[in-house]
Amino acid sequence: MGKPTGFKEFTRQTPSERPASERIENWNEFAVQLPVVELQDQGARCMDCGVPFCHTGGLMANMAAGCPVNNLIPEWNDLVYHDLWSEALDRLHKTNNFPEFTGRVCPAPCEGSCVLGIHEPPVTIKNIERAIIDRGFEEGWVVPMPPKQRTGKKVAIIGSGPAGLAAAAQLNQAGHLCTVYERDDRLGGLLMYGIPNMKLEKETVERRLDLLRKEGVEFVTNTEIGKDISADELKNQFDAVVLAVGSTVPNDSSRRHPGETSRESTWRWSSCMVTPKAFWIRIWKMGITFQQLVKTSS
Repeated sequence: MGKPTGFKEFTRQTPSERPASERIENWNEFAVQLPVVELQDQGARCMDCGVPFCHTGGLMANMAAGCPVNNLIPEWNDLVYHDLWSEALDRLHKTNNFPEFTGRVCPAPCEGSCVLGIHEPPVTIKNIERAIIDRGFEEGWVVPMPPKQRTGKKVAIIGSGPAGLAAAAQLNQAGHLCTVYERDDRLGGLLMYGIPNMKLEKETVERRLDLLRKEGVEFVTNTEIGKDISADELKNQFDAVVLAVGSTVPNDSSRRHPGETSRESTWRWSSCMVTPKAFWIRIWKMGITFQQLVKTSS
């Protein structure tokens, strides 16, 4: 729960950002993590809620409420406040395979469901989550943990995005032999090709992939199921098949502007004009995707 009076004593603090003069030199992440003492203060703001909603992961009024993976948020907030970072990492890994991803790119419905947020700025849950896993890697607490015993069962996982990697991690820990197939030349799916470096650096993705390899997961790239390998071949070679494919085709069947063709509608989110002197972008909307486009292009 953190400190009983912490939410009265400490205000919400979020990470600072690197100066623009530095950011324009590369595409790297620009958020600067808070010092440990300040992170402990942020953990102290977690209240002794009668009914905490931050970790519920359900729907309320048809809207997402709380953490979809049911992170044990009050528990690791309290452990961070008491400077028990290794224990906080253990609690975080109880429910989350890849906290270094969610701690960076998750829209944080947990904070939107924070009870403190009813009358004060909510607890900086997402920032604390990232700090826990980052420190875990820095201290060497995150190490490969191959299963102690194998079942002999073989599982093919089609798609190496977040869903495919999570399936591989869970099934591998259960002792099954997992092979992940990816049609692109690099692993990660959305993590690799859909999220810009300024939100998720690719070294972070590769670090987790290396861990999975050392734990026994096998990866096969440049392989499209149905083209390079048939479904019958998979059924003959494996005991089970997991479909964890994403979609690279936009669904615009009901969202076209008057007079647009299908192709124009597919790319209506932006229009670009390249000249020898400048690169111009016109944005139609300003959701998360478009904010990333602006940040990456500027």
